[in-house]
Amino acid sequence: MEGWKEEEIRNKSLMAPCGLYCGACGVYIATRDANDKFKATMGNLYGTTPEQTECLGCMQSDPPQKLYVYCKSCVIRDCVKAKGYYSCHQCSQWPCNHIENFGFATGKRVMQRTVPLWRSKVKEQGDEKGSVEWARAECERYHCSHCGKPLFRGAQRCRHCQASVAEELDGSL
Repeated sequence: MEGWKEEEIRNKSLMAPCGLYCGACGVYIATRDANDKFKATMGNLYGTTPEQTECLGCMQSDPPQKLYVYCKSCVIRDCVKAKGYYSCHQCSQWPCNHIENFGFATGKRVMQRTVPLWRSKVKEQGDEKGSVEWARAECERYHCSHCGKPLFRGAQRCRHCQASVAEELDGSL
């Protein structure tokens, strides 16, 4: 699939516990592709320098190689780890206050869509395969419906054909 390799789709480090699949995150994509211009754009969006705007997934083994500053202090990530889970889809208390009070409306909308999907995939296919198929579904989702090129979560326009994609994906920021 254009935009992601199979090893990325299977990489548990990219399976963010909240459902914000790291493989579709602009910060991860900029890091993976060593794209300094995109790092600067993402940094401007989130208020970090390009040097701080690097991540290889929020569920990396400790100590993480490159973890975005916001992911380091994520209460959802900490909660999941404290409960011995690797994802909110395993928690009977979902959606909790951590989700309901998430600081970015787009992120909250994505979580509300993805965690039920993750649960469904796991129920149908088992934990390992279901989680991979959930990640695959997220990668498939983030493609421009006009030109087919890969997108990142939160994209407002396709970087290739300039088509507006926000409303068909995650809504406006």
